[in-house]
Amino acid sequence: PQLPITQTAFGLDWDWETFPEWLDRVDRQPKGINVLSYVPINPLMTYVMGVEASKTREPTEQEVAKMLEMLGEAMDAGGCGWTVQRLGSGEQSVQRDYDGTPMPTDLMSNELCLKFAEVLRSRGTGNIQLTQAQEDNIMQDLAFVDEIAKTSQRPVIWNAVIPHERHAVLHRRLLESIEKSQQNGLQVWGQAITSANDMRFTFEDFNLLDGIDAWREVTLGSIEQRITKMNDSGFRKALKEHYDSGKSAYALGPIPGFVIESVVNPENKAFQGKTIHELGEMTGKHPIDALIDLIVSENLATVIYVPAFNMGSDDNLREVLECEYTIPGVSDGGAHTKFLSYGRYPTELLAYQMRDRKLISLEEAHYKLSNVPAQAAGFNDRGTLEMGKPADIVIYDLEKLEVLPSEIVHDLPANEWRRVERARGYRWILVNGVVTFEDGRDYCLAGP
Repeated sequence: PQLPITQTAFGLDWDWETFPEWLDRVDRQPKGINVLSYVPINPLMTYVMGVEASKTREPTEQEVAKMLEMLGEAMDAGGCGWTVQRLGSGEQSVQRDYDGTPMPTDLMSNELCLKFAEVLRSRGTGNIQLTQAQEDNIMQDLAFVDEIAKTSQRPVIWNAVIPHERHAVLHRRLLESIEKSQQNGLQVWGQAITSANDMRFTFEDFNLLDGIDAWREVTLGSIEQRITKMNDSGFRKALKEHYDSGKSAYALGPIPGFVIESVVNPENKAFQGKTIHELGEMTGKHPIDALIDLIVSENLATVIYVPAFNMGSDDNLREVLECEYTIPGVSDGGAHTKFLSYGRYPTELLAYQMRDRKLISLEEAHYKLSNVPAQAAGFNDRGTLEMGKPADIVIYDLEKLEVLPSEIVHDLPANEWRRVERARGYRWILVNGVVTFEDGRDYCLAGP
């Protein structure tokens, strides 16, 4: 699971039930930033239909009417639009619910999705954030994104455009499609992964292999259940066949290139820094047998590093950044707290892609980080420093900007941990005219 259910249960004061009540809760909460909330479709469906029904059948007419009514009420209360994940044609979803089943929206029909779009069209306000990857042909997914934009007549932010060093034709086709949509009067924007898409994980709590049938069978269940399945010869045979086919893991690149970053047991130290392919050579085993034997011996606590595959080519990244309709960065909102922290993207854009690699000008970088997101969200009163417009202001020392190494911090409820990557070089942050951050000190947490 992406976020342990205990962390969600204990991490929030559950003094709210509906979306308007949630916004009241946000309003009462001390904040260091301005907050806008999308209306999430998954909990809307489960609230009206129930969890099991929302994953096993289409809603009735009465249930659809209730969901649309609640979406309108949420928008009236201050929702900025709605957001949805639609991945993997349901059963192949790579981002599953806490219990390993697909999310309701992974299974929802196109017709229902378009009904939610019609609500925004009738209101003439709001925008849509959509993670759509349901078809084998990504261009068919984008065709449906166009349909949503046409139906809603509102901006649609689509996830995600990835500069791909092995298959550059893919991101070029995506960029061409988005530009064509805009030329046809459809407000389709591409959220671009402009940070290095590397990650670290253990098989204790990793879910991005769940989009592959063979891997999903052994990555779901308790640690004990996973170990039992990993030791099963039939499951191993399926994993080895997938490995030998040369297919990449979903959004992760080739498994042979995964690296053993750290081990638990001292006798395994020699394997640190080795790829899965090299691990097989060192042990005289099939790489999958070698990997599973290692992680099982360490109770699934071995740390695996997945190298980035989107930062190798300046030309590819420049193409994505130069597109007028791409928004840099996918922070992932803290969803995958245990294996990535892409919130570093503003620092990477300014320090590495602008300053060091010169892929974008300073002015264009500022424009991409401020005005472009405002345009994509349909806001006309912010995104630039102009008299009379609200603005958050960030003041930094360009020469000192850098992303600090990944670290684990134990600061979440229920004794849970997460990975963070802090930054250096920021002098001040002002929100609504108030200094919230100064030279590394967060006044929101520590007080002035």
